Amino acid sequence: MVYVASPIADIDRMPRGGPDASCLDRLLETDRQEYLDRDDVDEDVKRSVVRALEWTGERFGNTENFARIALEEVADVADPKILELGAGHGGLSRKLLDWHPTAELTVTDVEPASVAKMAASDLGDNPRATVREMDATAIDAPDGHFDLAVFALSFHHLPPSAASRVFAEGTRAADKLVIIDLPRPPAPLHLLRLATMLPFTPFVPFLHDGFISSLRTYSPSALRALAEHADPAIDVELRGGLMNPQVVVATRR
Repeated sequence: MVYVASPIADIDRMPRGGPDASCLDRLLETDRQEYLDRDDVDEDVKRSVVRALEWTGERFGNTENFARIALEEVADVADPKILELGAGHGGLSRKLLDWHPTAELTVTDVEPASVAKMAASDLGDNPRATVREMDATAIDAPDGHFDLAVFALSFHHLPPSAASRVFAEGTRAADKLVIIDLPRPPAPLHLLRLATMLPFTPFVPFLHDGFISSLRTYSPSALRALAEHADPAIDVELRGGLMNPQVVVATRR
């Protein structure tokens, strides 16, 4: 007999570890917001987190790795139109523009301060780049306008209902949606990761946000449930995880 998962009526009650999460895994999540998501946090603190994300992306090769993942998905497209959601500092879009001489990038973020900073940078001057304020849950573009939408290291910021809408919107506005995010390891390993970060969270904003990010990241089963909730016609391919970034490639049948 083939097992078919029943739809989740109230998606926001789903644990970050997914419908099949263990009791321990269900404890390893939080509704607490990162500094980046809070209105009561000094803008300098937020910018320090963004700078740290940009530095670590370059220093540890994440930006290049993410660009490679994205470009592999449009390798057969001569002049791809790529949408970056939640771009933050714009480092990934810069790398894509540098590596692909004919790609056109629409670089977006929901935060006006981030958009303004990117628009005032080299991205704003690049003729192949358009910098815009845009919500990943309500993409302002016609159906199939982009060859690829990519959302890197920001998906975990969203509650399940909004995350599900990203699947719906990303696969509507683009032929492919690539989500790259932190992995959610098995609960014992997750506890170990959290324990190594916890002592530094009161003093280092980047680690404060990283600790909360780890608690809010989605498991593979949660990602499948989010896509199913968005539209049963969405297919997802999952790669990576555990010690490597978690990669989701979503398309519509």
